Parts: sequence; structure tokens; C-alpha cells
Amino acid sequence: MARVIAFPQGGYRFVKGVFQYSAGVAAQPGYRIERARFIAALPLAEGFARIAGYLQALGRPLTALCACELRSPAPFDDAGFRSFNLSYAEVLRAWGLLALGDNPVARSNVCPEIDPPGTPSFHAFSYTVPAVDAPPSFVIAGSGESLEGKATYAEATVAYRDLSPHGMRTKAAHVHGTMEKRMAALGHTWADTTAAQVYTVHDIHPFLAGDIVRRGAARHGIVWHYNRPPVIDLEYEVDCRAVHVERVLV
Repeated sequence: MARVIAFPQGGYRFVKGVFQYSAGVAAQPGYRIERARFIAALPLAEGFARIAGYLQALGRPLTALCACELRSPAPFDDAGFRSFNLSYAEVLRAWGLLALGDNPVARSNVCPEIDPPGTPSFHAFSYTVPAVDAPPSFVIAGSGESLEGKATYAEATVAYRDLSPHGMRTKAAHVHGTMEKRMAALGHTWADTTAAQVYTVHDIHPFLAGDIVRRGAARHGIVWHYNRPPVIDLEYEVDCRAVHVERVLV
């Protein structure tokens, strides 16, 4: 069963995940989650610096950061992904976000197929602010069609290298089920979401009606990004959220 951990330093709780990200976050009572998207992707170091200044201007600590949406130049192999994750996690450690020993920050990290950034970059981020009587808010981390806890992505990938309509439908069903488990750990369902995002370069139409719309994942529509998941041979990723305040930063 998923373990949910309170992170009072940030005003939220999180579903324990792997070392590079949590499986999802939800605002604690007295707080709400807000989201800010950069009008153009910012290289990682510049993005972190911009986020730090933004939080400081709001009077919020760095530990209020609760979710990151990243863009990378191309999918990594296993070793490259681990190396990237280690350097990314070191910034979170310096910000005090790993104080409990687990990583509380949810994340998606995907790769634009067309016009990708030259270096790993920030697309958007989410954070908490004090808010009395705010409706529940949460962000579920992006998940591709892999099983956590396996030694390599090759042995963890559902319908590995199967790009047939059946294979893609199988991958999607696994990912959507993962979203539902993560939301359930925080006490939520698709009915509570305000947005859902799909990341793939493959055709979603064969399962759009049956495995996305009918299960309630598209209640506000679906934002389809023509992006690949961050690891070679992963083909389908989804994240979702319930966030009622969103901004675009120029």
C-alpha cells in the first residue's frame, strides 16, 4: 500500500516514490497548490534560480516547491537517467527538500520530439501558498509504462517495444491505472482533477474513447504533448492535477 508522508516544511503531503521524485503531492489543510508555467523553457540551473526568486517574492520558503515539469533534449539510457537524477536531487537536497530522507517533490520529465531544448530545462513548477478554506489541490507525478522496483527499464516496461495498437493500449491502461492508484493514496479520483496531460508521439485515438474518456480522465479535455517519456523505449506517459490557480511567467 502506498505510504503518504506529511511534509510540514512545505505545507503538503506526498506519496513516497523513488529517490528522484515522489508519486504525487497534496496540499495540507490551510494551504493550496498553485502552478506556474514558463512561456519558454528555461535551462535547469536558470529555472531553479527563477523559481527561488519567485518563491522569495511570495514570502514562501524553498521547501514550498512541490512539483517540477521538465523538458529534456532526448530520452536517456538507464545510466544517463540515473546520472541526471542524482544531479537534480542534489539541488533539492540543498533547498532542504530531502530533510525527511525521502524526496517529496513530484515530477514529470519528458522529451519534445520536435524542437527540443538543448539541455534539460524547466517547463513548469508547482508550489504551496497559505489559503484558508481552499478546495483540495494535488499534483500526480508523471508515469510511463514501467513497473517500479525493477533493476532496468527494459525488464520493467509493460509491452516492451510493442508499438502495435494492442501494445499501446496495454501501455496506456497500465499508466492510467497507476494514476488512479496514486490519486487514491491521496484520497482522490479523476472526478477531482482539473487537468490531465498525455505525453507520446504515438496515436492515442484507438484507446481515447475507451481508456481515457470513459474512465473520466478527460473530464476537462486532454492536453496531448508531442513528447516522449524520458527513458529509451518508454512510449507513453501521463500526469494529472487538481490546481485551481495557474499562471504563465514571461
